[in-house]
Amino acid sequence: MEAIVILLIIFGSIASLFLVPRYLKSVERQKMADTLRIAIEKGQPLPTEVIEAMSTNVRSPALPPSPQRDLRTGIVWMAVGVGFAALGLAISFDWPDALYPLLGLACFPIFIGLAFVALGLLNKAK
Repeated sequence: MEAIVILLIIFGSIASLFLVPRYLKSVERQKMADTLRIAIEKGQPLPTEVIEAMSTNVRSPALPPSPQRDLRTGIVWMAVGVGFAALGLAISFDWPDALYPLLGLACFPIFIGLAFVALGLLNKAK
């Protein structure tokens, strides 16, 4: 029973890290929308500060791909792969059978990283 409670606490806290801020932002936007609706119904002009505040919360579109960004992304992916390989090496001291599966798992982020690095180097010439 204790294991189930511990798992529920762990997964509940992870879920709350994502769900609580989203819920609070939704409540804030709903209050802002209600305030604006009431102001518009009463014929009040909207101050420019309110319009600016509403537009600052809007997400900017995704950054366009660039060679430098591809290189950085590739290096991060390769580092994740090397981390998995190092984890496999460290675990293999106690469990020798764990080395090869983790090395196989490490290949995926390493190859993704190599692809991003190649894209960054190939697009640099353009």
